[in-house]
Amino acid sequence: MRKYLQFLFEHKSLSREEARDVLVNIGKGQYNEHEITAFMTVYLMRSITIQELQGFRDALLDLCVPVDLDGEEVIDIVGTGGDGKNTFNISTLACFIVAGAGQKVAKHGNYGASSVSGSSNVMEQMGYKFKNNQDLLKKELDHAGICFLHAPLFHPALKTVGPIRRNLGMRTFFNMLGPMVNPASPAFQLVGVYNLEMARIYTYLLQQGRKAFTIIHGLDGYDEISLTNDTKVITQAGEHILTPEQLGKRRVLASDIEGGDTVEEAANIFRDILSGRGSWAQNAVVLANAAMALQSTGKFASYDQAYAAAVDSLDNGKAYQALKKLVDMQ
Repeated sequence: MRKYLQFLFEHKSLSREEARDVLVNIGKGQYNEHEITAFMTVYLMRSITIQELQGFRDALLDLCVPVDLDGEEVIDIVGTGGDGKNTFNISTLACFIVAGAGQKVAKHGNYGASSVSGSSNVMEQMGYKFKNNQDLLKKELDHAGICFLHAPLFHPALKTVGPIRRNLGMRTFFNMLGPMVNPASPAFQLVGVYNLEMARIYTYLLQQGRKAFTIIHGLDGYDEISLTNDTKVITQAGEHILTPEQLGKRRVLASDIEGGDTVEEAANIFRDILSGRGSWAQNAVVLANAAMALQSTGKFASYDQAYAAAVDSLDNGKAYQALKKLVDMQ
């Protein structure tokens, strides 16, 4: 690690292969926590290059525990996190609405590092037990329409750096990696990013693959459709900006979508929304993200049709039943 740190301290960047080697060695436990902290700190002080991000992604995928879901065309809805907004678990809620609408979901998530409650925190509170057993995950997908992939069980490097990330409590380059390394290789992805630079990098990287993707960025700094301001939407077909009224029929306040101060509060909000007790603002934001995800599959003629399917899933209890079925299997 010393030679890489010296190289980086001289304001140089790593090649794709060098970046891969560092993260493979982190995953294999070859460095101590002080070396890893120093390495991560470099990227708090400067932007990551595309080559470095590709190398880090290569390493995680090389070491990954793969998941074969028998060819199911699943979707993942995931934000990079790190936007500092402390919203409730919008992406994870949208996953259950999408599952309730009939589109199977393989949600890739982790504990919150720079937020109160990440997707893994809230799923654990719901009673979900993390696993990487392929047969059990497939049964969940078949029965509930959704399975959850807790990232550290599939990526050794993420398990190694987890405590360090939590101690730092800041956004690191690992936030950028999460959406790119879902071990189930989803056919569709809705990815939320926290700034326009990350939108540019993700667009470049995702265009290298063959999978359908939609990137979203709230122009006031959210890594999801927040309905507090306009949203930039990027797909293979190009990019455009949509208003809160176009996406969610209304505009909401930042205070309407805050996630609470504890994991327990976040879980209560999560449960209330899925069981039909959410506020109109909370519901609108979750529905907009779910609708964008459904539209990204290409199975709906328009965004309005996808939105109607999301409304049906939430209002008629289909989303809540997806959660109940999943938790009952634990």
